Amino acid sequence: MTFDVEEVLSQLTVAQKAALLSGKDFWHTHPIPDLNVPSIRLSDGPNGIRGTRWFKGTPTATLPCGTALAATWDKPLLRHAGELLGNECIAKGAHCWLGPTINIQRSPLNGRGAEACSEDPYLTGVVARELILGCQSTGVVSTIKHFVCNDQEDGKRGLDAQVSQRALREIYLRPFQIAARDADPGALMTSYNRVNGIPTSENKELLQGVLRDEWKWDPLIMSDWYGLYSCLPALEAGLDLEMPGPTKFRGFEIELNSSLNMLRPSVLDARVRRVLQFIMKASSVPVSPVESQRNLPEDRELNRNLSAAGIVLLQNKIQTLPIPKRISKIALVGSHIHEAMASGMGSTAVEPYYTITPYQALMDKAPNGVEVQCEVGAYAHKFLPLLTDRLMKNAVIRFFNEPSTVASRVLIDKVPIVTSYFQLVDYTHEDLNSSLFYTSFQATFSPDETGEWTFGLAVYGTAILYIDDELLIDNSEDQTLGSTFFGCGTDEKFGKIQLVAGKDYELRVEFGSTSTMQILSPEAVNFGGGGARIGACRELPLDVLIERALGIASQADYTIICTGLSGKWEGGGNDCNTLSLPPHVDDMMFRVAAACPNTVVVNISGGPVAMQWASKIPAIIQACYGGGEGANGLMDVLFSDVNPSGKLPFSWLMDIKDTPAYLNFGSNDGRLFYGEDVYVGYRFYDRMERETMWSFGHGLSYTCFKLSSLRNIGEEAVDSRVPSAAKVLVRNTGSVAGAEVVQLYISHPPTRRFCAKKELYGFDKVFLGAGEEKEVSIDIDPYAMSVWDEAHGQWRREKGEYTIIACTSSDSRCKVRVEGSVGIESTTWW
Repeated sequence: MTFDVEEVLSQLTVAQKAALLSGKDFWHTHPIPDLNVPSIRLSDGPNGIRGTRWFKGTPTATLPCGTALAATWDKPLLRHAGELLGNECIAKGAHCWLGPTINIQRSPLNGRGAEACSEDPYLTGVVARELILGCQSTGVVSTIKHFVCNDQEDGKRGLDAQVSQRALREIYLRPFQIAARDADPGALMTSYNRVNGIPTSENKELLQGVLRDEWKWDPLIMSDWYGLYSCLPALEAGLDLEMPGPTKFRGFEIELNSSLNMLRPSVLDARVRRVLQFIMKASSVPVSPVESQRNLPEDRELNRNLSAAGIVLLQNKIQTLPIPKRISKIALVGSHIHEAMASGMGSTAVEPYYTITPYQALMDKAPNGVEVQCEVGAYAHKFLPLLTDRLMKNAVIRFFNEPSTVASRVLIDKVPIVTSYFQLVDYTHEDLNSSLFYTSFQATFSPDETGEWTFGLAVYGTAILYIDDELLIDNSEDQTLGSTFFGCGTDEKFGKIQLVAGKDYELRVEFGSTSTMQILSPEAVNFGGGGARIGACRELPLDVLIERALGIASQADYTIICTGLSGKWEGGGNDCNTLSLPPHVDDMMFRVAAACPNTVVVNISGGPVAMQWASKIPAIIQACYGGGEGANGLMDVLFSDVNPSGKLPFSWLMDIKDTPAYLNFGSNDGRLFYGEDVYVGYRFYDRMERETMWSFGHGLSYTCFKLSSLRNIGEEAVDSRVPSAAKVLVRNTGSVAGAEVVQLYISHPPTRRFCAKKELYGFDKVFLGAGEEKEVSIDIDPYAMSVWDEAHGQWRREKGEYTIIACTSSDSRCKVRVEGSVGIESTTWW
């Protein structure tokens, strides 16, 4: 459909204008068929395209999480990732991608940190730029989020982020500013929280003042889902689209305020015009008329490359890695060996085309004749592991309008599912009473070990679990709120039962929708429908688990310990309260490492974790949630099919008390004070001269590199005195091909006491054969050397001598570095 925006605007009634300013449903805008205005489909999440269904969604390419993508530091590869996301949108019939997430990781406790990119605003902005350019090259509109200071999960809807104007500008707004300048994303999503007392969805100073007037960027501005709290203030501030629908704050209120002359026609028309412009642009891309799948070989190859490129080799004593081809026995130990850990929770959790576990990937990769033995060693689950096709078959969920106590109840729908988790956010059926309904989940469970099994049941609604019609868990009464289902669900309740390996048992869960729940969270976002998660585990005594792990490790040539966190520990709606790994994992690490000299630890998490055992482990790898191909990418690195080149996008601190946000994280009577100001991440550690376990930008390789001859830093850009680029010679001095990330930091003159010692303002990834040398030209960001002058309300670039450092890590002790300087002759404001 095509239409003329101004012509349509002139013909719209107030009621039609009001309709356009809110969603039609969870994923679509309102159409105006008589005027050829179509409905636009939006879809998340940041590392995969959901389509229109949380429950039984269409499978999609699941990419690595935000921190894993940022860890690649690979701009061309990230742009290809954006293209894949755009093409997946087209396959799902979506015109607009709700991503990327570009909030700052000011604290490693942020549950949604894995979804974001980095602690550094420049790296975050560049990652966002490449993803957006890739996505929008397909015609699909990108929506950057969450604007702004959505940097923690607990209580975020009622949170007031109190932040100085300087920190707001230099740290938290900067990624959005870079993306706006370089990629012009077509849409922006506001955050749930307030900033300095004003909800972002009605903050005129930010939405109109900064974005549109100052940055000259005019995206469609939409609310986060249920993140709108007013009618007139948000309209006047510049928020265009309320999501999702049906409306809570617009519709009739717009008509009423218009009739009372409380809503100016010019304001209403400005919002409607922007929505129409968005619809015109987004509808120009021909999307699939039905939600479909791609799952192409080239997409799988790209996803595998992304996963491998984001793996960071943290430590490699005595060249323990790569694993040699000529070995006879490998021990695979840890809680994650049979779990894919493709993504976190919340908007990042999508239905992947496929996943592969570390065990499966190792069996595919291990050289012929190598024996692989597996043991858990120590559990790391916060909730009992979900059931999949490894232990469960014939899983189906049936829908009814009556509870199970009604013998004659009528079956409404029957849907097969592949996991023991369902969330009915957007499930609908014309015959189902959406406000109150019931389901029956049934499956055949076949345990792989004989003994006592523990089952767990958490629910957003009510649920009762039966094994062979015997009541095992009742989570319909005496409910306790927990962290499940975005903080709306209950804690997990447990039941134990003796089972026999290989025998089939009938598992049944009778579920009641959200309205049957006894206790509701006053703060959490109520997405409706409800859901349940069923977990099960053969839980053995800890000493038995560790002894079994020691038994195989002591006989192995190499032991790979694969453990860490999961979306149950860190994810949407749930902050962490510690950096520690789950209970007993650390003890297992010490003991297993002592049993096998060639021990490799693979930690899977969205951010840093405490590693008091690090000095005892020869080799340590950080693998953030790696998407569908995560385990394959991991094995490619372990066995040297890929030379690791990932770099940390965050600082790896030794203790949570070392983080600059330690005393200022978490809601304090609804307030969150950003007391660290501009000293986020490595900026703080540099200024305090405090060591980290591993620095921002750190990452090892199976080869070595040397930098030399930093030059051309005095070349001036057309519109400023900032050098436009720096050129550096990079040599691979090792015996194998590899890639290095050359990072460019700029230090303010020594007289600038209240500034970071250095800040990242350029980088490039270069691939070199053994012994090869190249000159790399690194663009310097035009915003470099500037600080926000609160007194003038402008950016200030101060005169003086600036140091430019080309290096391979932010660590001041990094030996692979070369320095130069550039002088700024006069102070300027812009």
